[in-house]
Amino acid sequence: MHASSPMTVDTGDRQVARSIVVNAPVDELFAFVANPHRHHELDGSGTVRNQAEGPERLNESDRFTVHMRIYGVPYMITSTVTRSEPGKVVEWRHPAGHRWRYEFEPLGPSETRVTETFDYRDCKVAKVYEMLGVPEKNSSGIERTLEKLAHKYA
Repeated sequence: MHASSPMTVDTGDRQVARSIVVNAPVDELFAFVANPHRHHELDGSGTVRNQAEGPERLNESDRFTVHMRIYGVPYMITSTVTRSEPGKVVEWRHPAGHRWRYEFEPLGPSETRVTETFDYRDCKVAKVYEMLGVPEKNSSGIERTLEKLAHKYA
């Protein structure tokens, strides 16, 4: 897998996942992604702003708020961390029920496969998301996010 080319990962129904190899140690990447104050640096969708409230490192059950903007309209989202295993996975649940998950697989001392997943299996409005094309939009955002992450450590 080339570091600048996200690959599709088949994770099942109502999940959109992409993976990329990043030239950085797993612990460094986990620390970056698990810090909500840095999510604006990671975001490929263009919706996350540079203001967040919450811990510097996300642990299970933590809540954090990120300032967002979509179609020019500012808003805030408070999410709850549903899983956090240092160096392996960090996942949070949006109020609508979907989850964002980052998984980390060390491939060597300075190379890591990062997989980002938008999981809307438990989403309260999954059918509405599909009608609005949210999975496809998030697929593009995930690809840009992973490309940004790989480029940051190139």
